[in-house]
Amino acid sequence: MPTTGIKPEFKTKPEMKSLIVKRSVVLGGHKTSVSLEDAFWKSLKQIAASGKMTVSELLTAIDSGRHHGNLSSAIRLFVLNYYREQLLDRLHMGDKREAIQRLISASARTPP
Repeated sequence: MPTTGIKPEFKTKPEMKSLIVKRSVVLGGHKTSVSLEDAFWKSLKQIAASGKMTVSELLTAIDSGRHHGNLSSAIRLFVLNYYREQLLDRLHMGDKREAIQRLISASARTPP
């Protein structure tokens, strides 16, 4: 195959914004950093505000209650359990399947 002397164009992928946001926090008087998706940071702020506490106080409580795993995982599980408990407390047995289907549909449409 003859070459034309023209270099092929290499298209570069646009830089993707990281879905993970790293923040410095204070836990029990000690500084550390935590990496979480932005949706989890937003949820933590909402949960802390609803409990009339700071995000730092909430994170300290989550950290002190974990027995294994890393802090980021413990936070994600806490947020998941918080909202799961809210959902289950508000729904009647017949409504749960429909609510779960709505959540699945909404998460499929929501960009990360």
